Amino acid sequence: MTHTPAAPLPPAVDSLTLLAGAVIVHDRVRGRVLLLQRGPQAKFARGRWDLPVGKADPGEAVTDTAVRELREETGLVVAPEDLRVAHIVHGRHGVESPNGFLTVVFAAEHWSGEPVNREPHKHSALCWWPTGALPQPEEAVPSMRTAVTRYLCGTVEVSTRGWE
Repeated sequence: MTHTPAAPLPPAVDSLTLLAGAVIVHDRVRGRVLLLQRGPQAKFARGRWDLPVGKADPGEAVTDTAVRELREETGLVVAPEDLRVAHIVHGRHGVESPNGFLTVVFAAEHWSGEPVNREPHKHSALCWWPTGALPQPEEAVPSMRTAVTRYLCGTVEVSTRGWE
């Protein structure tokens, strides 16, 4: 008997969701996390503090996205196996994602290199923030503040934006 493979399903282009990876760089010994301040030309949240974050390239694993974006934005190098899931953000829509976005936020406690602002055209500053004194809500990207706060409390959660 011959088995005929099923025809491939058409792509679900009407339901595509942007995939992004972010990294909480946590210096546990010094009690601090690394944040970037979004620049004046940012498409979203100008002047607010955020995590190193970026969009996945087609066919790229989200862990590879997080590693790549961290290196591109800060110069820090982390191995994918040193990332652990810290938070997930599911947004109904975003600046470049009318069909929604899913950001997987990872935490890294081991890395190599010294942080530098490698994208000054995108970010105004890069700074270590004490874990007990994160930027005020009006100074931060809300999902970043939520992700970092919940991570520091030891919880892994999903937060939603725009679904209310």
